[in-house]
Amino acid sequence: MTDQPAARPAARPAAVATLQEDNDRVRVTEFRFAPGAETTPHVHQWDYVVVPQTDGELLIIAPDGSETRAPLTSGQSYYRPAGVDHNVINGGEAEVVFIEIEMKAHPIPPIA
Repeated sequence: MTDQPAARPAARPAAVATLQEDNDRVRVTEFRFAPGAETTPHVHQWDYVVVPQTDGELLIIAPDGSETRAPLTSGQSYYRPAGVDHNVINGGEAEVVFIEIEMKAHPIPPIA
């Protein structure tokens, strides 16, 4: 008997990102995830707010492979700081939709 390499998991479908606004202060993107769809691993450049449009559950995979399940409630926003590094996967059985608002660094000058 010969050793066979482990089977690789099938590729997940891609989440669909629709850019709604992008200027020097914010980027607003709608994300739609079919069941099992993913973003692929990425790092957030800016602070961001997620506004769920549907209820659902996300599976978050960190670079070290650790997994976290995050429930989403429609209309219940949450904030995350820049530097978050993860892959986001729809861990549920129904489509998940959210709006992501990235706040680009744009400090006001100090008042003299």
